[in-house]
Amino acid sequence: MRMNHLAALSAGSILLTGCGADVAGDDDKAAAERTTVKRCGEPVPYTVPKRAVAYEGGSADKLFSLGLTEHVHGYVMPPANPPVSESPWAAEYKKVKKLSDDLLNKEVVVEAKSDLVVAGWNSGFSDQRGITPAILDKLKIQSFMHTESCYNYPGHPERHAPFEGLYTDLERLGKIFRVEGRADKVVGDMKQRVAKVAAKAPKGDPVPVFLYDSGTDKPFTAGSQVPPNDIIKTAGGKNIFGDLDQRWTEVGWEAVTKGRPEVIIILDYGDQPAKKKIEFLKKSPHTRGLPAVRNDRFFVLDYNEGISGPRNIDGLEKFAAYLDRVSRPGATG
Repeated sequence: MRMNHLAALSAGSILLTGCGADVAGDDDKAAAERTTVKRCGEPVPYTVPKRAVAYEGGSADKLFSLGLTEHVHGYVMPPANPPVSESPWAAEYKKVKKLSDDLLNKEVVVEAKSDLVVAGWNSGFSDQRGITPAILDKLKIQSFMHTESCYNYPGHPERHAPFEGLYTDLERLGKIFRVEGRADKVVGDMKQRVAKVAAKAPKGDPVPVFLYDSGTDKPFTAGSQVPPNDIIKTAGGKNIFGDLDQRWTEVGWEAVTKGRPEVIIILDYGDQPAKKKIEFLKKSPHTRGLPAVRNDRFFVLDYNEGISGPRNIDGLEKFAAYLDRVSRPGATG
């Protein structure tokens, strides 16, 4: 009787050990399917997404530039974004769904059965609109934030210069989707293009540049935490509001006048054409006497060249060529 009992215990132990091995194997497999990547300053485990949703052109372009179209379910594109037909990845946009032409919201994401949402903090994700990484975590929906927008992310801030933020995003997305080699190549090509522009930038005092986003009572412009600041600086200019530790921010016309910009960059929205903004600046008593306005030195920057995304480098090369041309003696816009 006792021997039979011991035999039963031994057999049970073998069964339990075998079962434990299976559980451990499942855990190991699940762990192997996840990779930890920072979301701003917070390490987050990711599985490879199959139904990603991108907010705005910058997010979608990052995914398309890495060859991830088959992992993208769709995109949300607000009216400010110019038509996707103008994108270098227009063919890729046609392969996925346009989910909304409004601001990002939780309902669209849930209805799409998304397993990853790519957007910026306070430019997509929003406490006020009820769609944040923390809320999506509770819904078991992964999220990824543009590093450029992380400098004031509550609880997990992270600070990078805008171009470095772009490179970091592509490298992190490469890890999440397991295409690190592809990401390295894309980033390497971008860095070479930026270095080439920087090497040819005009020497001497940098040209004062004002970016005009929008606004009549008070102008909206670019601080140090958005791509146009790096575009201006790398090309050999000086953002007259580059000392503001902000992303897109409101300033006063008096400060614009004091900065005496010699070039004005116009951010061209889909719903706010650059032509009308230039007409306003030429008529406004605040700006019609500025050197840039008198000399008709306006450079139009496409919306998707100004927000974080691969087209930042296109915008840099175009602006550098423009700045080189108008910097020559006697040149006008």
